[in-house]
Amino acid sequence: MKTTKVLQLITAILEGILAVPILGGLLVISTLWTILGVALVLHIVTLVIASREGYSFSGSIVGVIASVLGWIPVVGWGLHTAAAITLLVNFVSKK
Repeated sequence: MKTTKVLQLITAILEGILAVPILGGLLVISTLWTILGVALVLHIVTLVIASREGYSFSGSIVGVIASVLGWIPVVGWGLHTAAAITLLVNFVSKK
C-alpha cells in the first residue's frame, strides 16, 4: 500500500474520532488543543506526499481547515466530520 493511502487512512480515523461529539471535545480539551496541532502536521504531510504521488489531496485540505478551526465547538464537529468523510473517499478512490 502506498504511503499516501496509509496516511489518508490514519488521518481519516483520527478525524473520525475527533468528530464524535463528546469524545472529540474531551480529547481536544484534555490535550490542551495539542491534538489539533498534531492533526495539522499530519494533514500537511499527507497533502505534500499525496500531491507528489499524484493522488487527490482534497481531504487533507479539509483536514487542515478542521485542525485550524477545530477549537470552535459546533464548527469543529462539522469540519472534523467533513474531513473524515473526504479522507475516506480519497482513500478508496484511485489516482
